[in-house]
Amino acid sequence: MIAGIDEAGRGPLLGPLVVAGILIDADKPLKKIKVRDSKQLTPKRREELATQIESLATRIEYVIIPATDIDRLRQTKTLNEIEVDAFSTIVDRLQPDTCYVDAADVIEDRFGTDISQRLTTCQPTIISKHKGDTLFPVCSAASILAKVT
Repeated sequence: MIAGIDEAGRGPLLGPLVVAGILIDADKPLKKIKVRDSKQLTPKRREELATQIESLATRIEYVIIPATDIDRLRQTKTLNEIEVDAFSTIVDRLQPDTCYVDAADVIEDRFGTDISQRLTTCQPTIISKHKGDTLFPVCSAASILAKVT
């Protein structure tokens, strides 16, 4: 089983930060429906794909952090640390063999390592890359779900 995790809302921080994760057997069905980074899609196309992704997924998980919580958490954590916590929560819930994440840290390997170190129930292979939402269909799917949510 593979998982993909991405977020929406990091840039503006006016609304919530939404982190979405999808668990699926393989990414072939996602390629077939032509998922790609949510920023490259119209809102209507994102909505259409989100419905298809939901029907293909074995499981979907979300962590939604309201702006007020981000303000409070930022008193003791960086935004990257807040994201690592959310990503690791989703990995623990999904229990994948391999997890593809869109790296938020300027050092993509550090982001993956930080997620791995916070896991409590599983130890999947974490593949952390910048632009993961354009490189990996499973990350693209998570990107779409986060943006739609």
